[in-house]
Amino acid sequence: MANPTPPDAGSPHRRAYERAAARPADARPVVLVTGAARRIGRVVALELARAGYDIALHHRATDPQTHADASATAAELRAAGAQVELFAADFADLAATAALVPAVARAMGRLDAVVNSASRFEYDSPQAFDPALLEALVRSNTAAPVMLAQALAAQLPAQAALAGVSPCVVNLLDQKLANPNPDYFSYTLAKSALQHATMLLARAFAPALRVCGVSPGITLVSGPMNEAEFADASRLTALGHSSTPEDIARAVRFLLESPSITGVDLAVDAGQHLCAQPRDVLFLARERNAAPT
Repeated sequence: MANPTPPDAGSPHRRAYERAAARPADARPVVLVTGAARRIGRVVALELARAGYDIALHHRATDPQTHADASATAAELRAAGAQVELFAADFADLAATAALVPAVARAMGRLDAVVNSASRFEYDSPQAFDPALLEALVRSNTAAPVMLAQALAAQLPAQAALAGVSPCVVNLLDQKLANPNPDYFSYTLAKSALQHATMLLARAFAPALRVCGVSPGITLVSGPMNEAEFADASRLTALGHSSTPEDIARAVRFLLESPSITGVDLAVDAGQHLCAQPRDVLFLARERNAAPT
């Protein structure tokens, strides 16, 4: 087959053509996965490493155990064939957040995608609303993902495009936004803001950068929940079972590899968003266990 005719000189298509032509044959896209030391972030990073991505592994690193978990995950990622670098940043610190993407680009030579998996999950309610908690959760669960998307958009013009790679941000949201209840009130407000930000950023940064969301349902034991309560809560979905970290990871990979998708929020929750629930599933499970038989 004959080589295609290059686009006209000076056009945006010509510039993209020249950047793609300059791609080294063995170049791999780089993705920053926040909160990748453990839980869903770890599984997402492993899925992407096996799919051919190099991984910028973000962790909070506030204690030796977190650093040990991050190091163990990095070893798994390298065994899967990925180049891996570790980056510590506390998203309560705006300066540390702002420095993260430039640090990744310097260390790894480029950055093609961000998966915002890191999230704080703490309880309050409208009756016991804590403004300080809301402020903290907005900083970590809303402002940090927005800042990382903004920084990635600013980074893209400074690097050569990779053929077949469509730069993308994927924000982990929550099925709770489609199936609201007042438990975890400040957390819900912060995630709601991020959901709207996902759509706004998708419009603002198109066509250079896509921005999408994935909304998990009950997936892992969280907060004060125990294993028995998790098992009971997992049955409170349309399909009668929980989602898994692997389900979430495959959805993230699908969005990263789908260049015609932007501005969507993909529910990966075993249909939990279809089940009207007046309270968080933790409390519904406890109520079921407490009911007389």
